[in-house]
Amino acid sequence: MVIGFSIALIVFSLLLMLLVLMHKGKGGGLSDMFGGGMQSSVGGSSVAERNLDRITVIVGLLWFACIVGLGLVLKLQH
Repeated sequence: MVIGFSIALIVFSLLLMLLVLMHKGKGGGLSDMFGGGMQSSVGGSSVAERNLDRITVIVGLLWFACIVGLGLVLKLQH
């Protein structure tokens, strides 16, 4: 069970990192430093941005649930 939660946590962490990096920069901060001034064709429409936001929130909630589940399993083992 611990191995399953650990693998799921790694997968969700990588997926969450990828999804956050796919978001369009809103200007200011670190996004300008790393080429935020250039327009990218990824996520150009508002529908795509909204869907990306929804997927990111869902993956974030699953990531959080994996952390809580792993913590509970590890607490109950000892």
